[in-house]
Amino acid sequence: MNPADLTALISDSVRDAVASGRIVAEVPAGIRVERPRLRSHGDYATNVALVLARSAGLPAREVAELLVPMVSAAAGIRKVEVAGPGFLNITLDSAAKGSVARDIVVADTAYGRTRQLDGLRLNLEFVSANPTGPVHIGGARWAVVGDALARLLDAAGAQVTREYYFNDAGVQIDRFARSLLAAATDTPVPEDGYSGAYIQEITAEVLKGHPEVLELPESAALDILRTAGTTLMFDEIKGALAEFGTHFDVFFNEKDLHDNGDLDTALARLRDGGHVFEAEGAVWLRTTDFGDDKDRVLVKSDGTWTYFTADCAYYLNKRSRGFERVVIMLGADHAGYVGRMRAMAACFGDDPDATLEILIGQLVNLVKDGRPVRMSKRAGTVVTLDDLVEAVGVDAARYALARASVDSMIDLDIDLLTKQSNENPVFYVQYAHARLCAVQRKAEATGASRGGPEDFEPSLLEHEREADLLSTLGEFPEVVATAAALREPHRVAHYLEQLAGTYHRFYDSCRVLPRDGEDPNSLTRARLWLTDASRVVLRNGLHLLGVGAPERM
Repeated sequence: MNPADLTALISDSVRDAVASGRIVAEVPAGIRVERPRLRSHGDYATNVALVLARSAGLPAREVAELLVPMVSAAAGIRKVEVAGPGFLNITLDSAAKGSVARDIVVADTAYGRTRQLDGLRLNLEFVSANPTGPVHIGGARWAVVGDALARLLDAAGAQVTREYYFNDAGVQIDRFARSLLAAATDTPVPEDGYSGAYIQEITAEVLKGHPEVLELPESAALDILRTAGTTLMFDEIKGALAEFGTHFDVFFNEKDLHDNGDLDTALARLRDGGHVFEAEGAVWLRTTDFGDDKDRVLVKSDGTWTYFTADCAYYLNKRSRGFERVVIMLGADHAGYVGRMRAMAACFGDDPDATLEILIGQLVNLVKDGRPVRMSKRAGTVVTLDDLVEAVGVDAARYALARASVDSMIDLDIDLLTKQSNENPVFYVQYAHARLCAVQRKAEATGASRGGPEDFEPSLLEHEREADLLSTLGEFPEVVATAAALREPHRVAHYLEQLAGTYHRFYDSCRVLPRDGEDPNSLTRARLWLTDASRVVLRNGLHLLGVGAPERM
């Protein structure tokens, strides 16, 4: 019996008590079941009686006493006690606790998946770095967190489309083209241009296919450099992200919004809604009607579109493709976008609380020998994704970036992340998985099989360390559901570290395999089921973070 099963049991008991008139109260929408801090308080505790007491008009302990016989009568419950102001402390019998191991092994890759977001069509846009240079370390953070969040939302039942917005129009692309031209003609880089070895590399590649650039008028040369250069740069970005384990379903070109008339469509829609006005020769959107700190320009006085208009058109495009919720992940330097984007969604007639979600992430620093690593050999001024992978490897980089809340700025310590010791969080978790696989291999080599479900006797798992491990394993679906709901993949990483520690303590206290000369018995099989369940959960959790689960280390 896992927390979800127990929650359902308590919910049924409450509904029965209300339906029979034993308790006159409103049935609470959500019931919390938690593990108490002290093992002496039982396996699980719930505050449902305290919640019911408010509408029942009774002391919480009296409500709890009414629920005790109903919950106690259920199969798998050994004891129910009222504690404190009205908590119910629940102790399961060994068979009910141990059955979690069988459920996990049978479910295999499906264990941890829920249906809380079943059917929701969701567009998740992340990274979306301009194709004017390699992905920097901040973009690497979004590459991991965005990918992990997509996996979590998928595990919660949502239909997730991973999307990358390719900014191939606008001033920054012009600056990029001029920087390439400067490299091609061996002239100084424009003051607002881009520098670094990668500019020389991209230029050399373009000139291989278009040697005529050096002979063309400047405008024609810039057209070729702009098109060919951004294509090469974006191909490199795609390749770097793919090698980092981050894949996208859609790469959307900003230029298409201009070429397909999407900006005109968005402007017309906003006009129809009565939110557009003209002033100072420009066309404005009255976003202050919906909480923005100032109104926003859509068309400048010179007749050119603003970046914000493209944002409007892009949002409308996503909604027109049938996405019920649009989630956009942005860096800390875009925090000011939240108000205007929410107001824009409202101008389109949407409820931004329902259809738009913007996540803001903080900065990342790479540290070695206690000092920040600031310069990239290739990009010149920033640390890139490739620099990070070269320094610590894909798995260590992904895990380190996923295990911190995006609300906090983080320092990635190269020295720590390359250590083969328990100080390194990713090594600690991966080693636990490899250790579990080693136990399985040794069991097979010695003929100690866990057998089929009919051979499993869950009631034999009575040791305190076995109970701890079973309780931790049973929490995984709730951890995944919470991480998906709160958009916090780091919760999965913290859980995996807790699980790894709990398993190591179990293994140190409970002999899994028989000693030399001993035959496997029912307890051996039961503990092999528990070991296999632990392996499944560690593997599933690492998969949600896009991190490998090695079988040998």
